[in-house]
Amino acid sequence: MQDRLTVIGGGLAGCEAAWQAALCGVAVDLYEMRPAVSGPAHKTGALAELVCSNSLRGAALENAVGLLKEELARLGSLIVGAARDAAVPAGGALAVDRERFSAEVERRIVSHPNIAVHREEVRDIPRDRPVVVACGPLPSAALSAAIEALVGGSGRLHYYDAASPIVAADSLDEGQMYRKSRYDKGDGDDYLNIPLDRAAYDKLVADLRTLPKHDPKEFETDASGGKIPYFEGCLPVEEMAQRGDEVLRYGPLKPVGLRDPRTGKTPYAVVQLRKENCEGTAYNLVGFQTRLTWLAQKEAFGKLPGLEAAEWLRLGVMHRNAFIDAPRLLDAELRLHGFGELHFAGQITGAEGYVEAAACGAIAGIAAARRILGLQPIPIPGDTALGAVVAHLQNTVTADFQPSNVTWAFFPELAARVRDKRERRRRMAARALEAIERFHEQLGRRPAETPMFATG
Repeated sequence: MQDRLTVIGGGLAGCEAAWQAALCGVAVDLYEMRPAVSGPAHKTGALAELVCSNSLRGAALENAVGLLKEELARLGSLIVGAARDAAVPAGGALAVDRERFSAEVERRIVSHPNIAVHREEVRDIPRDRPVVVACGPLPSAALSAAIEALVGGSGRLHYYDAASPIVAADSLDEGQMYRKSRYDKGDGDDYLNIPLDRAAYDKLVADLRTLPKHDPKEFETDASGGKIPYFEGCLPVEEMAQRGDEVLRYGPLKPVGLRDPRTGKTPYAVVQLRKENCEGTAYNLVGFQTRLTWLAQKEAFGKLPGLEAAEWLRLGVMHRNAFIDAPRLLDAELRLHGFGELHFAGQITGAEGYVEAAACGAIAGIAAARRILGLQPIPIPGDTALGAVVAHLQNTVTADFQPSNVTWAFFPELAARVRDKRERRRRMAARALEAIERFHEQLGRRPAETPMFATG
């Protein structure tokens, strides 16, 4: 067996896999096809480009993804460390300046003596060496065909994801908005909020239901009469509007915890805008991923208070994402059954979300490195958030496997029953961090970075 690891893909999963393997002392060849060949969702040639939101979601340990970030931080995570350095205010979430984030990931990757970066497309999957396939949810046509050849046509699935619009800050009329984070988390004013009364909310819902949308291509629909197989955790805003008059008010436009300080009252609904960069020159419409046509987006969103003269830096887009049937194709180390040295990592496995993709990269990178070094595998502790990611990808109970973010549903219960949910999750988080510390000690690597998050 060769003593080098090949990682295909320079996204979050691929960069984390390369980094974790390099920390183990293994030489890594990291392949990224951009900028020579670009995917349909990418805009740059940067490593770890964030193509959708700039948020890595909640930071508190009572939040499963917050705990996952903390576990990764204690394993010296490249992605979490770079996100910390590129963070922008976002209340209780970790959001980043996407350009600074990608630049920091790339700086650390290219400066690591164990990692060689190759800017070229991999069109086939090598069988003569250890490999981590971290191509993301939109592999090139050639690599997509190579994956299908490995897993078989029935093992390949797909779903849809979407990106929200971004608006220039200097084109906003902030006089119609107010600054506040939900429940005053973070600095308390990390978001710009557009309050909507009942009439404005109803008009938005009506526009979302009636304005034209991009029609999917025939190959982008499933076999059940042309239905689009959306990922439920990232529905287009117009799809939510179609599902009921109040769905948006209980989703991304939920006003709870966002009392308007100017009036002392809670609006009927609230559209939140989150910083896209450290300078605060651009804002993302939170939860407004969409497949409305660009003209329709300008019409519908331009009616929102304060957005009448908006300069749109990016309008919402829709793209097809692919993933494999991980529970029936991969083992707990994310190795493809029947191919002992071939791992998959990231969203191609059905782990949805930036942090979950990085977690898969860490799992695959560590497992592959230990095999290269002739060391015994160390199972991911099942009572951790990393273990919950693995549990989802090993869930053979559900025949219709679908992508999912990390959730508490895949954590084992505490030995003693705790009725209060918040306290129960605190204890589960404490248990998980103890387990991840033991796991890190077993790896025998250099000390991890300073933990990223507090326990509050």
